[in-house]
Amino acid sequence: MRPVWILCIFAFLPSLAAAADPPSVVLITIDTVRADRMGFLGSTRGLTPQLDAMARQGVVFEHSYSQAPLTPVSHATILTGTYPRFHGVRDFGIRLPESAPYLPAIFRAHGYRTAAFVSSIILDPQSGLAPGFERGFDAYDAGFHRGKRGESRIGSIQRRGDETVTRALAWLQKNRQGPVFLWVHIWDAHDPYDPPSPFKERFANAPYDGCIAYVDATFGKLLAGLRSAGIYDNALIAVMSDHGESLGEHGEDTHGVFLYDSTIRVPLLIKFPNAKFAKQRVSARANLADVAPTLLAAIQAPIPAAVQGQSLIPLIGTKDVPDRLSFAENEYPHRAFGWSPLEALRTGNFLFVKAPQPELYDQLQDPGDKLNLYEKNKLATVRMAILLDRFGKRVGANAPQTASTLLDPQSVEKLRALGYMASSGPEASSKSEDPKLHIQVSNDLHDANLRIEEGQETTAIPLLERVVAEDPLIPHAQYFLGVAYKENREYDKAILHLNKAIQLVPDSMMGQYEMALALYAKGDLQTAATHLEIVVAHSPDWTDARFSLAAIYARSNRLPEALALLDSTLELDPDHYRAHLLRGRILSLQNHAADGLADLEKAVSLEPKSKEAHQFLADAYQQLGQDEKAAAQRAAVDSVKP
Repeated sequence: MRPVWILCIFAFLPSLAAAADPPSVVLITIDTVRADRMGFLGSTRGLTPQLDAMARQGVVFEHSYSQAPLTPVSHATILTGTYPRFHGVRDFGIRLPESAPYLPAIFRAHGYRTAAFVSSIILDPQSGLAPGFERGFDAYDAGFHRGKRGESRIGSIQRRGDETVTRALAWLQKNRQGPVFLWVHIWDAHDPYDPPSPFKERFANAPYDGCIAYVDATFGKLLAGLRSAGIYDNALIAVMSDHGESLGEHGEDTHGVFLYDSTIRVPLLIKFPNAKFAKQRVSARANLADVAPTLLAAIQAPIPAAVQGQSLIPLIGTKDVPDRLSFAENEYPHRAFGWSPLEALRTGNFLFVKAPQPELYDQLQDPGDKLNLYEKNKLATVRMAILLDRFGKRVGANAPQTASTLLDPQSVEKLRALGYMASSGPEASSKSEDPKLHIQVSNDLHDANLRIEEGQETTAIPLLERVVAEDPLIPHAQYFLGVAYKENREYDKAILHLNKAIQLVPDSMMGQYEMALALYAKGDLQTAATHLEIVVAHSPDWTDARFSLAAIYARSNRLPEALALLDSTLELDPDHYRAHLLRGRILSLQNHAADGLADLEKAVSLEPKSKEAHQFLADAYQQLGQDEKAAAQRAAVDSVKP
């Protein structure tokens, strides 16, 4: 009987294993980090002791590549396990389709609590820049806003990694029962490179390195929090950058255009539960599209058929792995400037870049991608081009139709009423200029954009005027010039350039939004409302667009419509200060102060230094006969500094 009894015990083992809690999964994306700054990838700069320590407990993928040099595009690839031409996020503001496989939704379906903590407005679904990214998350912590004139970037369009980590760990403390899928995004290595003290002083002559050192310290704080929560040892932790940074290589100051290793090669390391596979290094090529299937395979969850990446687990500890090619693409040069899009293929020792002037590099002999072999080896280039085209067609097959950015018929009609024709975006342009020939235009436009964000419109305008003089058909140049003039309160000039931007790309929601604000400032409420109606229809989660339309309706005496929009704004963002303020004020002016009181009290709690909020709340208390409270609020009006 004894052998039978032993067999019975073994028969129960699979069910017992299935009953145990699966490991928590922590996805950490560190924005704009070059692979050559990582100690675990050979850097001797000493910037990453915390990352290096975890690398010794995990698996280092020595040759990992992003599929695009833009934050939302790359993160869509990481989170779906699909390539950009499949998931459809090719630029800022394009909605992630519901039908694409999505890690948070998959983990939640497997019983995980899911949360995201991001550090930039670029990944804020409610900003209109990353619509659809919130799908599958129980909590998505963003809440950024377009900075006001002169307002610091920190606290408006971005936040320090330290604060993001603090928020993530606070959520984790409340959600420690059962497994979690936690995504933490750290932005601080992005330009303008401005690390906090003491890194700012230590790296005064190398601010980008200072940012990397600060990111590493922030990463260490996160790991300490995971240990304190008791989940570190058994957790599956994946760390990667979404893309790198050119730092002047090939003439590009930052990123967003080229597909060379400076922006496409990225760090990637994975710590498996209980340090399984510790100290392993994989030299075979890996892609960020492979992250999602790797995480799912690690917890033994089914990988959806639509996932295009491949699990990296079979590569661990394996010698003589067949070459895995890496495909990257970028439509941004075309969408932003009307230049040719770029595609790249890495296979064997070679990098091929598909451009009007094709490029072929032997990366074994030429790791800096400096010697173009195209003219000397056209046959190899043709072979690479054929392989690239076949791969691109394969990953683009059966792409979700919901990735389309076309407007609904009502919005198309409104565009026509405004004198525009809807398009499918700047890809309708026939220009095929090689981005290599115009990279300084991209640099100037990028610098001007940063100056606008920092409230330095006066210095941005000459840069932008130079760009539009060289090429008036660049939509982003016209757009940013319009924004700069708007912020400078030169509304006629703003409307002129925003009008040109919309003529070039009628489907650009940012152009429509800024045009509405300029028209509103000019007093043309009706036309401003039409532009915002298009934006809200296209990007329903964009809370500031909803609020702005509500404000115009309120001034146009369309109060029921204004209140309905404010209600939907607050459903999306319960802490939207201006929506609470306006809703409470409208109700007070309609002699329904009791209904609006909670909104005004909330507005004061959100912005205690707002004179307007205290004044409106005082008026509401006065209307309700609560004289002492009204007097206290009026005293606050006189005491607070705006």
